[in-house]
Amino acid sequence: MLPNTFQQALDAGECFLFDGSTATALHDRGITLQRSFEECNLKSPDLLLAIHGEFLSAGAQVLTTNTWGAGRLKLATRGLESQLDAINREGVALAQKAIKQQGVRAWVAGCIGPLGVRIEPWGPTSFDEARELFREQAVPLIEAGSDLIVLEGFEDLNEIHQALLAVQALCDLPIAALMTTNEEGQAHFGAEPEWFIQQLDTWGADLVGVIGGNGPAPYLRLLERLKAITAKPIILQPNPGLPKVVDGRLIYGASPEYLGEFASRALASGARAVGGCSGTTPAHIRAMRGAFRQGRAFVQAGGGFELKPHEQPQPEVPFASRSRFSLKLAQGEFTYTVELVPPKGMEYDKLLAKTRQCRALGVDAINVPDGPRAMARMSALATALIIEQQVGLETILHYACRDRNLLGMQGDLLGAAGLGLRNLLAVTGDPPKLGPYPQSTAVFDVDAIGLVNMIKRLNQGLDLGGAGIGKPTSFSVGVGANPVAADMEREKHRFQLKVEAGAQWAITQPVFEPEGLFRFLDFTEALDGKGGIPIIAGIWPLKSLRNAEFMANEVPGAYVPPSVLTRMAKWSTAEDQVKEGLAISLEVIEAIRPRVRGLQLSAPFGQVELVAPLLPKREG
Repeated sequence: MLPNTFQQALDAGECFLFDGSTATALHDRGITLQRSFEECNLKSPDLLLAIHGEFLSAGAQVLTTNTWGAGRLKLATRGLESQLDAINREGVALAQKAIKQQGVRAWVAGCIGPLGVRIEPWGPTSFDEARELFREQAVPLIEAGSDLIVLEGFEDLNEIHQALLAVQALCDLPIAALMTTNEEGQAHFGAEPEWFIQQLDTWGADLVGVIGGNGPAPYLRLLERLKAITAKPIILQPNPGLPKVVDGRLIYGASPEYLGEFASRALASGARAVGGCSGTTPAHIRAMRGAFRQGRAFVQAGGGFELKPHEQPQPEVPFASRSRFSLKLAQGEFTYTVELVPPKGMEYDKLLAKTRQCRALGVDAINVPDGPRAMARMSALATALIIEQQVGLETILHYACRDRNLLGMQGDLLGAAGLGLRNLLAVTGDPPKLGPYPQSTAVFDVDAIGLVNMIKRLNQGLDLGGAGIGKPTSFSVGVGANPVAADMEREKHRFQLKVEAGAQWAITQPVFEPEGLFRFLDFTEALDGKGGIPIIAGIWPLKSLRNAEFMANEVPGAYVPPSVLTRMAKWSTAEDQVKEGLAISLEVIEAIRPRVRGLQLSAPFGQVELVAPLLPKREG
């Protein structure tokens, strides 16, 4: 059974998605900055109920009450101090009502913000006075039924300490304590995060973290520092960038996708809770929820799923026995594969003709991409099956997480295994906005790391719930890698997680210069002390200067050095540009061949003749 209380869920190791900014949502609905957002609990309850409902529909698991500024001193500036009790109680009641209306499993966080005045030693308000003011607000939040208390947006460590003491004296509810920092992670008067997080931990906060700031990126950098200081669950709630005033409204520039990426990276790096501060809308939370599922669903200690006690993993089929492609890798042989995209329609005769060309050239397998660049094409699974059945050449099926939920993925993979497909390249997939259908939705229940975990479980004879499936699948599992990623630290971290999840080989993005690949290989070869998993280098023979410019500017993850563009631009005729593109590829292959285990050759526009010169000559 699922834990009922927030404390039970916290103890069970669950991760949580908090909501976004209720104040931003109120402002977007016409509540001006001159009004009290907290008074809307009494004056505009339907508005608050709708906002809470939108955050729940977006996937939020924790609703924060609209009470951040509902302490006595802040309410007094608007003549509302006499309504303190009612405003706080109604804040809890509205969040509870929204949860009940939607019938979802979620929790209510009673929210308390700073007093709005300086306390000792920086101001005239004493510790005792501050603690009493916090107690006054905490009482109605607790009595109304909050599941936890959130102390958020504090700059002064002394002040949040008094808030902690006030709540702890009243109840044993979990307390999340969040400080606001600058880009370097420092709080008021330069307090370093190592110091204030350690103090919050020592004082008994149940979750510790930071909120606000100038966007998600600094908090990702800060996370590693926080993890080194505390074993307490860490919560990160950034703003979606810095706001700008447009027609009298505050507009935050970071896209929902950007916050979704932040959530994925934060959870994969060890955060236990994420959410958003000012400027975070339901659209941001929806994107975070998608990344929340993909980034944390399976990346956990021990590699993934919790198994039922009566189900035990079965021995996996030895790697060398999984496919002819696996056997060559296991025996240390050099492999050659060619990438051919599925047809746009249902006619595949031309694809089969190209595949037969590849077989005649001695290619070991055909790579079949799954919806590359978010384009609609024939199913990659069906294409791979047609190639194997009608040509007899093994395929490497690229399987993307973008278009399928967990149940659909499991069904596809079991179907692929039943039909005899053996080689899988697990990829996250290009987002729909890159293709001609930007309005289409992406699923991303998991990313490539989670997918590898899933495949490994199937290879052990277990489904996603840990129940047996009978005979285990025997997939040979590969992953993608980008040796020249813009964020190499992230790429290395994700690659290590893929290997730990069960990846057995990898195919890189197209390589146009050896140096970047060599730096990445230095990392991969040191991962396990045994030389790492086999790396197959992607090679794309450039057909023209236009093709090179397209690769440089339009293909996600590809990097074409300026020197390569310059070489391609030297030639004016199409024939000469083709020759130069082949020359560049041959130079790269000669340099990297001793350090890789194979080549994946991409045939530009499906022209197999362009990759033929890159393959070894067959005897006879």
